[in-house]
Amino acid sequence: MIRALIFDVDGTLAETEDLHRRAFNDSFRAAGLGWHWSRADYTKLLTTTGGKERITRYLHGLDLDPAGFPVAALHAAKTERYGALIAGGELTLRPGIAALLAEARRVGLRLACATTTSAPNVEALCRACFGKPATEVFEVIAAGDIVAAKKPAPDIYRHALAELNLGPEQAVAFEDSANGLRAARAAGLACVISPGVYTLHEDFPGALAVLDCFSELGGIAGLAALLAPAQ
Repeated sequence: MIRALIFDVDGTLAETEDLHRRAFNDSFRAAGLGWHWSRADYTKLLTTTGGKERITRYLHGLDLDPAGFPVAALHAAKTERYGALIAGGELTLRPGIAALLAEARRVGLRLACATTTSAPNVEALCRACFGKPATEVFEVIAAGDIVAAKKPAPDIYRHALAELNLGPEQAVAFEDSANGLRAARAAGLACVISPGVYTLHEDFPGALAVLDCFSELGGIAGLAALLAPAQ
């Protein structure tokens, strides 16, 4: 019996990635760096999960040593800029998300998030899109550097399950990317996918369902129907 839903954040709850890209570029400019990440650049960089990790990858591509570069400080500035952009009203939830979370609460399902984005980013999104702090939206918030290995490693999902005190057969993950799917499946979770604008080109073998948007799920009854053959 399913007792919890576990959501990725960026690209799943909302189409955040272009705001992230904008925040990176704003922070690069403020730091006096001659960097600009185009959509094509960012699509490639998104195959590496975590903002600090993307900066590090980019530095390697420039033949620069990340050890001699203030990666953490630059990422912190980017996080602050991203929060300001969200607070300015430049973000809305993806179709079907608000209704799905509301129905889940109504029928007594527990809610968690499992994401590589930082906890302040989760907080900013929840306050902007739900009008509530993140702790009033999700019982468990597994975010950022709380585990050492980020997606596609399963660690963040395993952490969320441990905090919920549930087995993987008792929860379903919701994701937008192939890395997220791999992480969820490696943790033993069934996973519903709805690709975001940056992940439409990816393949999703092993997904419970691949939807254009989460409103196509048909709510908790639709989820139950998807799970029924495996039960």
